[in-house]
Amino acid sequence: MLRMAIYGMGRWGSRLVESVQASDKVRVTKIISRDPARHKEYAQRAGVKVVSSYGRVLRDPEIDAVLLATPHSLHMKQIVQAAKAGKHVFVEKPFTLTRKTAEKAVEACRAGGVTLGVGLNRRYAPAFVEMLRRIRAGEIGEVLHLEAQHSGPSGYRLKAGHWRATRTESPAGAMTARGIHTLDCMIQIAGVVSTVYAYSERRVLPANVELDDTTSMLLRFKSGITGYLGTHFATADCWRVHAFGSKGWLESRGDTDLAFRGLEGAAVKIPVEPADKEKAELEAFADAVAAKQPSTVAPEEIVNGIAVLEAVVTSAAKGKPVQIK
Repeated sequence: MLRMAIYGMGRWGSRLVESVQASDKVRVTKIISRDPARHKEYAQRAGVKVVSSYGRVLRDPEIDAVLLATPHSLHMKQIVQAAKAGKHVFVEKPFTLTRKTAEKAVEACRAGGVTLGVGLNRRYAPAFVEMLRRIRAGEIGEVLHLEAQHSGPSGYRLKAGHWRATRTESPAGAMTARGIHTLDCMIQIAGVVSTVYAYSERRVLPANVELDDTTSMLLRFKSGITGYLGTHFATADCWRVHAFGSKGWLESRGDTDLAFRGLEGAAVKIPVEPADKEKAELEAFADAVAAKQPSTVAPEEIVNGIAVLEAVVTSAAKGKPVQIK
């Protein structure tokens, strides 16, 4: 049983804790909070302890790994601290906010001999898992182009002064909260991104929320595949990944919504069984720790995803494509 401590107990932190309460592979046993009294009642219900010191947890022999759901700009420092202490690390997306810090964090885990996991839960959505299997089996032939969308009304719920409502913590608006997931799905299909051309601006969010709400990107992958990704913070919920190939297309529109269309005939719905993707990603992390694997996501893909996020901001500001080397 992998024993974890979580740092960052907001709404999503609670979801992660609860996803593995019945797991026989991994369990969150401690919560780290600067205000332990705030989480006392929840901790009692969940059967976990609350502590106030990250440093103390890193010295705790009863903790094998840390789960970081903290502000994005803190990730790199906290990952390095954990790796130096010999604790395995699972980090919520975005991994970091710049390529340089992503590379430093990945290297710290390698040097520390610890397993690194990244909270890209869409990798474990049943429809996407099946979609990727079919693509790799050649069902749609050679992949030519990808289109993806990950949007919703989250921007309307942000309040001025909250750390998520700043360009520093959420560059390119919904990219850090939503689009980074879908970008990762595209990278799994097409390989790493080599060129980004982006537009990103605030259109309708109030002035006291200093975030872009409309971000659109044209992508070229190193493999030669082209792509489009849109992610918006002020519209209705939408998630989809659409892969176009020389023999047809596959499209996922949710955790269990998958369709295929060949060169002839109508589109066909593919039945997919539901699953808990948060439980799946944390159990995959526990399996990787047990197998002494260095990472649940290829380091090249981790770094490339963050390099794209950084390039989106640069491209939107300069109005021209950005090459990723």
